[in-house]
Amino acid sequence: MQLTSNWPLPDKGIRFLTPQFLCDQLSLHALTQGLFPVAMGYYPKAEKHHMVREQHSNNLMIYCTSGRGTLMLEGKTYRIRSGDLILLPEGLSHSYSSHSRYPWSIYWIHYEGQLCEEFHRHLDTSGPVQAIGMQPRLISDFEELFRLRHSGYNLASFVHGCHQLQQIMSHLALLVRQRRSQTGKQIDLDAARAYMNEHLHGQLNLDSLAAHSKLSKYHFSKRFKALTGHSPIQFFINLKMQHACYLLDSSTQSVKQVAASLGYDDAYYFSRLFKKVIGLSPDQYRKSKHR
Repeated sequence: MQLTSNWPLPDKGIRFLTPQFLCDQLSLHALTQGLFPVAMGYYPKAEKHHMVREQHSNNLMIYCTSGRGTLMLEGKTYRIRSGDLILLPEGLSHSYSSHSRYPWSIYWIHYEGQLCEEFHRHLDTSGPVQAIGMQPRLISDFEELFRLRHSGYNLASFVHGCHQLQQIMSHLALLVRQRRSQTGKQIDLDAARAYMNEHLHGQLNLDSLAAHSKLSKYHFSKRFKALTGHSPIQFFINLKMQHACYLLDSSTQSVKQVAASLGYDDAYYFSRLFKKVIGLSPDQYRKSKHR
């Protein structure tokens, strides 16, 4: 890691580096080689914090929880505020600094691994800075990961920590998508999901779903699938089948009764849908829970 900085660690700051011998082990271990932390820390109200990297040999994530800052990347300037996430893949020269009057507080993690590019693609960000807002769970996840500094470089602790880092990355992907869905040009995914849940016991078509979101069918379908990976109707069916599983687990209703409660008059058609989504017929699913 190439660093250029004259800025000292703040009095209440946390900084933890994974030693090289352990990085070597993590990069070869089957359970950790996908993603592992190289360094991490938390800097509260980091006055005069300034960092320049001409050569960046790993990936960096920064989460600003208060104050302001500035990022310089590829000739562009980004103004950083509380609730912003910065993602910098390896190889990008960059600099960043805390605001002189409103110094930022930041969590940060440098990381490497064979799955870094895959996680970055999964995050599907439109740029290096994403406004995800204040996320208490994310802060809690960072704090939990920072317990590695008390591990005595125990490999088992780091195996667990690497999976915590994967959890952070997958959680961020959800947050980015949720935030995107709340912008004016996108779907309010929470509202669409709530509308579907209100109609689990009946039927919905694409016309009604699109109208509820105040979009054309084409734009609604395209944006919905981009956010969820499923078409709106398939997502609605999946919700129905999830609820069917709950009814099969928690009640003695017959398959025909479960089908009727979800708006399916034809129990055979319901059973075919159930098996297509769940992989088992309703009867097989009900029996499987006793194994």
